[in-house]
Amino acid sequence: MIGSLFAGISGLNANSTAMTVIGDNIANVNTTAFKSNSSSFANILSQSLSGSGGNEIGRGVEFWGISPSWSQGSMENTGNATDMAINGNGFFMLRDSGGSVYYTRAGEFHFDKNGNLLNNDGLNVQGYSIGSTGTLGTITSINVPGESTTPPQATTDFTVDINLDADSATGDTYSCIQTFYDSLGNDISLTITFTKTANIREWDWDATIPASAGNVTAGSGTFTFDPDGSLPNGADPTITMTLTNGATTPQTLTWDIYDAGGVTNGDMTQYAAPSTTTFQTQNGYPSGVLRSISVDEAGIVTGAYSNGQLIPLFQVVLADFPSYYGLSKMGRNLYAESLASGQAMPGQPGTGRLGNISPNSIEMSNVDLAQEFVKMITTQRAFQANSRVITTSDEILADLINIKR
Repeated sequence: MIGSLFAGISGLNANSTAMTVIGDNIANVNTTAFKSNSSSFANILSQSLSGSGGNEIGRGVEFWGISPSWSQGSMENTGNATDMAINGNGFFMLRDSGGSVYYTRAGEFHFDKNGNLLNNDGLNVQGYSIGSTGTLGTITSINVPGESTTPPQATTDFTVDINLDADSATGDTYSCIQTFYDSLGNDISLTITFTKTANIREWDWDATIPASAGNVTAGSGTFTFDPDGSLPNGADPTITMTLTNGATTPQTLTWDIYDAGGVTNGDMTQYAAPSTTTFQTQNGYPSGVLRSISVDEAGIVTGAYSNGQLIPLFQVVLADFPSYYGLSKMGRNLYAESLASGQAMPGQPGTGRLGNISPNSIEMSNVDLAQEFVKMITTQRAFQANSRVITTSDEILADLINIKR
């Protein structure tokens, strides 16, 4: 009967530990990206009465361990541009000031005053740097200073959609103004004036800029339209200017009218309709300052600048592991690599086994309260039953002692 007492005690100990696991799950029902745990039990090595066969008597139960559930948690939209959730496999990589690397699924991030992207504990979020040509660099801490600026880009080509009135008389003119940028980011007005000649379907054109900016050294020509109002095959005209404002000079602009094969792209027409400009664009821009940051599903951190440019700056790196169950829990929603987990395998979101980024969101806990309450009931009943084994064994022992009386 003494053996049954110890078997009952083992049941009390195992189920009280299981209740602790359930309590931990319920306590973390609102913890970002928390993964619930399940208790496992194992019977204690049996004692044999006859060497082998079915006569082994159990000695109770032991708490075998816990198994985390790595199922995906629900997504909660936060509206914060720097909040991220992982939709699928992977972990964010974080680095502390000492160089130690940690991993997390809790994507509540923010920028500090120095432009470092951090989690709530001040650990630096890691990402691939993106060069000016769009190539990925090495893994580094994401840093976007608030005073970040982008340099200007001088205009090299432009496009203007113009119709010149086919009913115009000789000497009639039409002008359009195209703004372009020099190497310093100054905006300069380029005026193109079209003059109808005495020849049928023929127009001369001439380009000018303000005298304060310089002068056009090469910028004139003639367009002769086909009977259907379109231009015949040809080559893109160029306009060369000498600038006197300190910018790089001479500056040459290519007027995009024909494709690579010399066929007109339809931007210049001569129809029987009023002369008008319907569209114009150019590839230059002034310098700009950072206005906002956004993150897309590929984890690309993009800066929006005051000059209208959207420039990719970093790509958030995700890490995968051969075994999630071997990760070391560090608390504060952090994990660390261990021998049991295998080495971290960093990569770009959406590649290989790695999931995508859900921007403006965080992953919620995957704790199922209904399931936890059912486990609580069964664990409580198991604890009560084991306590009854102890009290019943005690009563039998008491009766046994009373036999002597």
